[in-house]
Amino acid sequence: MSKAPKLATGDWRPRLRAAGLTLPLLAFVAATFAAPLATMLVRSVHDPVVADALPATLAALEDWDGLSLPGEEAFAAAARELARARDERTLGRVAGRVNRVRSGLRSVVAVTGRRLPDGPAGSWRATLTAIDPAWAEVESWHALRTAGERFTARHYLAALDLRRLPDGSVVRQEADRRIHLRLFARTLWVSLGVTFLCLLLGYPLAHHIAHAPSRRAGALLALVLVPFWTSLLVRTTSWIVLLQGQGVVNDLLVGIGLVPDDGRLALVYNMTGTFIAMTHVLLPFMVLPLYSVMRAIPRSHMNAATSLGASAPQAFARVYWPQTLPGVGAGCLLVFILAIGYYITPALVGGSSGQLISNMVAYHMQTSLNWGLAAALSAIILACVLGLYLLYDRVAGAERASLA
Repeated sequence: MSKAPKLATGDWRPRLRAAGLTLPLLAFVAATFAAPLATMLVRSVHDPVVADALPATLAALEDWDGLSLPGEEAFAAAARELARARDERTLGRVAGRVNRVRSGLRSVVAVTGRRLPDGPAGSWRATLTAIDPAWAEVESWHALRTAGERFTARHYLAALDLRRLPDGSVVRQEADRRIHLRLFARTLWVSLGVTFLCLLLGYPLAHHIAHAPSRRAGALLALVLVPFWTSLLVRTTSWIVLLQGQGVVNDLLVGIGLVPDDGRLALVYNMTGTFIAMTHVLLPFMVLPLYSVMRAIPRSHMNAATSLGASAPQAFARVYWPQTLPGVGAGCLLVFILAIGYYITPALVGGSSGQLISNMVAYHMQTSLNWGLAAALSAIILACVLGLYLLYDRVAGAERASLA
């Protein structure tokens, strides 16, 4: 009776070598995806600037009742630490963080830090209130204490148009500052609308390519792929040329008499331009998954259905459409996920009414430099995408989606 061959002592080496080949990919994913994502999530809840600059002031405010002005100890600590922040050139960052909690305090903190004398004229309370009367307001000290929290949920509250009162209760922002929820709703609506338009336009196009002769199908597929070889910026700015008031589309409509010359349509710098440009840019991401599924469906299925007495609409609804659902699911997921985070296209053709939440994220990253709020907005977008994906997985099953 023959014995089973023993494993050679070096059999683990091919496995180790194969695993080692994946290390560059894992390092790339960690450096370009995992690390930035983790940094974003940390920044959304961690803001140590004020806590590092004013530790003694915040310690003096720990036992403060919040109803009347704090004691002389808090004023003295604030004066000492603001002067040190001025010397260390961190005063501007501290003033910016406090201003995010209570508007108008940037100049109060910055001017106070620059005008602080070497010693108080009587008491530090009198000195600070003489520099700026805002130091005599309880709300200013509440803002200073709130800005000094190392770990805080205020960025998420601001992202949801909420704010925390000094007593700890959470209320809605003033009506003129409720902008983020409206942008979230607009982003969701635009993403779903663009996904629907891409499906509406892409389904018959993919069907035609899948059932066309091979030479014609190759040419049509090349036309679908051409946009991938063109810069996104070029494609978007091209729509500005086409859709503007004196553009090609309006000239054509005026030429054929559909609209008068003095009543040209506003097709750009609004929501219409956003829908048109985003649908054009994202349409290939719907067509390709649909085409990959449709070309694998035998034509005999439809012929068999019609031969058994089904009408063309019945054969499509009961035989063809169910077989294309994996491609529909994959295409809709691709288009929706890309649309919900789109930035360049709405920024160029959307105008003020066509901006999405991604434009607000870019504003806080590049202009206001409120990276904590930008990170909170991004985290909420990520949570929405994951939630919708899990919902799709529960309803339809993500494993049914097909990209090839």
